Amino acid sequence: MCTRYISPEDLEIENFWKIDRKTNDRKDWENLLKVFPLSLASFIRRVDEVDFARELVVGQWGMIPPWSASHIPETKPKKGEEKGKRLSTVNARTEGMEKSPTYKDAWARGKRCIIPAASYDEPNWETGKNVWWRFKRADGAPWGLAGLWNTWTDLQTGEVWDSYTMLTMNADGHPLMGRMHKPEVDKVTKLPLPLEQQDKRSVIPLEAHDFDRWLTCTVEEARTMLKVPPFELFDAGPVAG
Repeated sequence: MCTRYISPEDLEIENFWKIDRKTNDRKDWENLLKVFPLSLASFIRRVDEVDFARELVVGQWGMIPPWSASHIPETKPKKGEEKGKRLSTVNARTEGMEKSPTYKDAWARGKRCIIPAASYDEPNWETGKNVWWRFKRADGAPWGLAGLWNTWTDLQTGEVWDSYTMLTMNADGHPLMGRMHKPEVDKVTKLPLPLEQQDKRSVIPLEAHDFDRWLTCTVEEARTMLKVPPFELFDAGPVAG
């Protein structure tokens, strides 16, 4: 799963995705560069169900479930509890998202988005400790990562929040993504599980010719676009310093 990335400069997003600042409804145009869970950052979505135009908006990285009492994602409170436990929603597993209480509404309603990223980081544990690797596109273009978005209303203040999540899928056996993340171990033997049982994860980059299709196509078509990226797409290596 991805828990940190760098957003491109605003002008680069505007130019690459052909978004006109003058007609866009984004609330602020600050440079939102280093992005971590619960940060506010830029994502691209379809303007509405009729208009195919793209708009750039700022939302929270970490989908806010509809039952949350605050913008901090949480599980559903148990009987007798006022609040649930902190929930990580920066990444959504594509396997089972149709049934997920947090993601199923956004997926079913086609609330798909594109997350611009100059690069993103993943942990590599091959040395026995975490070494962060940085992932850029080999062609120098920014990433357009597949995501979902939704809105949440604060019942106390009436404030409406946009939030989003990155989609991930299994990457076991991938020559690059299969090397990332801390190996899972058997709960009894404490030994690493076989590679085919590791459930290594990958974000899902979209190619430029698929941007509009991802934002506008049917749910069935969108499912066919969920693919692990080919090795040749990457320029990746340990983060300097």
